[in-house]
Amino acid sequence: MPRYKLTLEYAGTRYSGWQAQKNARTVQGELERALATASGGPVDTYGSGRTDAGVHAIGQVAHADFAREVPPATLVARANDALPHDINLLAAERVPARFHARHSAVARSYLYQISTRRSAFAKPYVWWVREALDLRAMQAATVPLLGLGDFRSFTDVDPEEKSTRVLVSSIVIARHGALVLVRVVGSHFLWKMVRRMVGVLAAVGRGEVRTEDVASWLTQDSGIPPSLTAPASGLFLEHVAYADAELPALAPAAISIL
Repeated sequence: MPRYKLTLEYAGTRYSGWQAQKNARTVQGELERALATASGGPVDTYGSGRTDAGVHAIGQVAHADFAREVPPATLVARANDALPHDINLLAAERVPARFHARHSAVARSYLYQISTRRSAFAKPYVWWVREALDLRAMQAATVPLLGLGDFRSFTDVDPEEKSTRVLVSSIVIARHGALVLVRVVGSHFLWKMVRRMVGVLAAVGRGEVRTEDVASWLTQDSGIPPSLTAPASGLFLEHVAYADAELPALAPAAISIL
């Protein structure tokens, strides 16, 4: 059975996350329905990772096996004709049977958009923080989060995860007009982990949390990071890497008008 690597983008606002569920509308569910229409038979997809309800993607990757060969351009066109307006298949590529969207990935990057002003249009794609943010303090607070750490205070119990240790290779914080962009790159991410990291960093920027506090939460359990969880609206799965390759230039997600 031919295997295809699928790259897609979606606005997660209307969906109960990526993973297919029996009684909820999900991105994976919509994608599988569209691929079945495009290929003429049922299709199971396997994503590079789950995104929570309301979280978006500009570079989600999945793979699927089909009963027969379909030209990639034809597959993309047919699937997009069957997909809702807020899910878009960007590319399809024939890959070896050993390729796995999740297990073959070597790194993932997430982009979070914080708005420093109220917006009439961008609310589904940003987190508006009213208070002034000290970017230097936020950047300093990223240091204890880098490297291989235990992020148990930054996640909820997930039966699918065997360990709470994650390698975070990079955190970049930069101002872009009215936006503060936070890019986090790591081996993988735990449930709600990135949103809690951003929430903690924003609290540091507001002067409510110290860098020493952030460091302590990697060595002992704390209920503070969960209380600071940033909204899903500002988070985007940006890029999934399958080899050592450069990330795209840090820039707002295409839908941002700030």
